[in-house]
Amino acid sequence: MKIYRRYLTREVVAGVLLVLAAFLALFSFFDMINEVKNVGSSASYQLHHAIIFVLLRVPGRIYELMPVAVLIGTLYALSSLARHSEITVLRASGMSTGDLLSSLLAIATVFAVATFLVGEVVTPPAERAAQQLKLQGKGKAVAQDLHSGLWVRDERSFINVRTVLPDTRLRGIRIYEFGEDARLRSVTEAEEGVYLPPASWRLSGVVRTHIEDDRARLEKMPDLEWRSALNPDILSVLMVSPEKMSLTHLAAYTRHLAENKQKTQRYDIAMWKKLIYPLAALVMVALALPFGYTHNRVSGVSLKIFSGVMIGVLFHMLNGLFSNLGAINSWSPFLSAIAPSALFMLAAIGMIWWFERR
Repeated sequence: MKIYRRYLTREVVAGVLLVLAAFLALFSFFDMINEVKNVGSSASYQLHHAIIFVLLRVPGRIYELMPVAVLIGTLYALSSLARHSEITVLRASGMSTGDLLSSLLAIATVFAVATFLVGEVVTPPAERAAQQLKLQGKGKAVAQDLHSGLWVRDERSFINVRTVLPDTRLRGIRIYEFGEDARLRSVTEAEEGVYLPPASWRLSGVVRTHIEDDRARLEKMPDLEWRSALNPDILSVLMVSPEKMSLTHLAAYTRHLAENKQKTQRYDIAMWKKLIYPLAALVMVALALPFGYTHNRVSGVSLKIFSGVMIGVLFHMLNGLFSNLGAINSWSPFLSAIAPSALFMLAAIGMIWWFERR
């Protein structure tokens, strides 16, 4: 490896890690402030629970903030080199824009791989553990969007679960079974359900109502083994947002929705984002490169850092915007996921071309 590549790598990596550490400290501080109000809401949720909760959310923050940290860290490193005329010396010695860009892309590839691994391996279990800790500390079950609880379709059955406990036990279960003629055949109510791998549940306190033409027959059972496509992996969706789930869980839940003829748009977009989002690190170093060709002094460096923060905020907002618009308007999941990165890459190419023409 050439000396300048080692030097450039050291400067960029140090800048990115410094910015990432600063962002993590800032966002963790905000998370802690937001969480402190929950301390004392129950006898078992104390300050140390809030601290552990915030720490468990750090991997998710790293995943979200890495592209922005790469942008600002690279901007800072290149601006410092430009301020000391080091980039001018490198260019005068024969280094082309393509050589500098390839060096930056090589560094960004490492950050892209790290982002993918953090988002795929570390973030999902950490986020799930954080939510379980919070629920257990507060003595509550998973909250649902509907007052009637969770609703899931499983072929010709509709399942209503009043509460889902942190250990994935179910309480207040109702199963509505329909025949091929779309008529209600039976309603099964159970007090509690415990998962039995690989694909069944043990229901306790079961009362089943059989509907036969104009008559109804009641059947009571102490327990019942119930086979269903519903499993803890699907229930984990309640605790972790699609953007912070692993590809394996996303694929399993999307397949479950598709088999039951339900909309999968949001989860398809999340799957493509999981694959494309780490590549944003490559886009960010390309976007930062033109700033290294200017020769402002200290005040100029501050302006560049501020510009980097604004660009990073814009990128983060566009990511969320295109995901929501794609889900609402049924756009192509791939296009919805790649649009922000593609727009910023076009902007980077345009800026590099403009600086090369000067």
